[in-house]
Amino acid sequence: MYRSVTLRVIREGVLDEIRKDESRISELLRTITIGFQGEQVFLDGEDVSEAIRENRVSREVSFISSLKPVREKLRDLQQQMGRKRGIVMDGRDIGTVIFPDAELKIFLVANAAERAKRRHAELLLKAGGATVPSVEELEEEIKQRDCDDEQRTHAPLKRHPDAVLLDTSNMTIDEQVNFVYDLVNKIVGQPGR
Repeated sequence: MYRSVTLRVIREGVLDEIRKDESRISELLRTITIGFQGEQVFLDGEDVSEAIRENRVSREVSFISSLKPVREKLRDLQQQMGRKRGIVMDGRDIGTVIFPDAELKIFLVANAAERAKRRHAELLLKAGGATVPSVEELEEEIKQRDCDDEQRTHAPLKRHPDAVLLDTSNMTIDEQVNFVYDLVNKIVGQPGR
């Protein structure tokens, strides 16, 4: 969702204006719509599932997500979605701000070098021959984004005290899925669930 807002800001060419006057984001938030259908993300009715993963969005999402009006608007939308229960959400403040009482909170991490390798492989797959940033460049961007998100004023990135830490640095996808699956089964298997 934060990536969708960031993409809209970039497309409208108002990023520099918002950097100078954060209140400008409120105008954009009044007219934005974000929706989901399966794994697809829709911004104002357009499928932006691929566009929100572009590197230009990745570079700016920390700034946009640090803005109080953005956090408030998306918090309300996310909590509205969560009222239906039985959902899975990911985000850097889902377990601490959006759903601090969630039945299961997983703080998923991996070291920056591994995340950069994974991101590089993903970008190469989608690039179709286009140039992509180096692993080293991506690693620096990831470290900077983490630092920015940990230090932001509104809803900083941090682990909730009862969140399960899952370091995926040296795990396969199957190992990660099995770990989470086992945690979910423990909760589902409890009386009254």
